[in-house]
Amino acid sequence: MTKFTLNGQPVEVDNPPEELLLLVIRDGVGLKGTKYGCGAAMCGACTVHVNGEASFACQLTVGDVEGATVTTIEGLSSDGTHPLQKAWIDEQVPQCGYCQSGQIMRAAALLSEISNPSRAEIVDYMSANLCRCGTYNRIFKAVERAAREV
Repeated sequence: MTKFTLNGQPVEVDNPPEELLLLVIRDGVGLKGTKYGCGAAMCGACTVHVNGEASFACQLTVGDVEGATVTTIEGLSSDGTHPLQKAWIDEQVPQCGYCQSGQIMRAAALLSEISNPSRAEIVDYMSANLCRCGTYNRIFKAVERAAREV
């Protein structure tokens, strides 16, 4: 049994410790907001926070998070009122939407580190996450908007 905190709640899972955290979150716990993209830490669709740091859930095992605090997009805010979620809507960021939970989680980690990032800092930090639809300018504007409200 592996114990960790998921979105503020203690959880205990009976998965092998080498099972990917991404699969445990999606298939074991049933939270579908964290997406499976590339499986190689190259797209960022699976970004979650582990002890407050943006992390690729496709590269972590559930054993890696024993005793840790994990936050998924569902834990960012239960009702969609986090400033980033509101900014994403206001700036009409999503096109297909597949990468958006990972984008928002990466942006939340950035804003927890740098409360008022420059455009260059946003571009650099967000470069770990890909958007196939190319909505990068809207993503950057949404992060800037949210930074003003956080």
